[in-house]
Amino acid sequence: MDLALTGRRALVTGASSGLGLGCAQALVAEGATVTIVARNAEKLAAATATMHGPGTVHTLVGDVSDLESLPALVAAAEALTGGIDILVANAGGPPPGTFATTPFEHYEPALRLNLLSTVAMCQATIPAMRARGWGRVIAITSMSVREPIAHLILSNTARAGLTGFLKTVATEVAADGVTVNTLQPGLHLTDRLAGLYDDPSGLAATIPTHTLGDPADFGRIAAFLCSDAAKFLTGTSIPVDGGASKGLQ
Repeated sequence: MDLALTGRRALVTGASSGLGLGCAQALVAEGATVTIVARNAEKLAAATATMHGPGTVHTLVGDVSDLESLPALVAAAEALTGGIDILVANAGGPPPGTFATTPFEHYEPALRLNLLSTVAMCQATIPAMRARGWGRVIAITSMSVREPIAHLILSNTARAGLTGFLKTVATEVAADGVTVNTLQPGLHLTDRLAGLYDDPSGLAATIPTHTLGDPADFGRIAAFLCSDAAKFLTGTSIPVDGGASKGLQ
């Protein structure tokens, strides 16, 4: 299936590894021009070497939790490619913790990382998408939005707020050809998972598929959401979890 992404210009944050890298790889494979952002230049170079296809890759070093730097970061990406048609907003998760163990001062950095950074990038990119009559925004959140995870109170809080923001934005920009969706990953083979669990492989038995998610597969789902075939799909929060979620919605 041709996703008609050749020549589309994408900005993918948190893209040196994990799910962000999977999204960038899939977009390059579909012919998009992709600017990947992460904090470490060496990791960005290594990530670029994993991308294959007709698309092209640019890199920018940046920290999405530094909110004041984000307008300049977006402007730098636009200068590299001539504009941004697709925003894939991704960031690492905040530290684990419970209500009892998480100090109040830890909430503000988590909100910067997993809520306000995406708000800032949407404000910097969506107006031009609306003016052109075409755009795609995808935020990578977590299944914790659907079913809060007991030891991830910071992630539960920040990502739930982001989901509400993006649902609201989706209704406001849909008539201008801009879709806004979130992907809610379950357990995938990423560095984040390895940092949270001593033996991530043992978690596969808790998933109906009996496998952990592959970031490359996740990326292909994101690429489909960026396609013209998905133009009627907006305002959604899609679980990508191997059937692990027990809820009906």
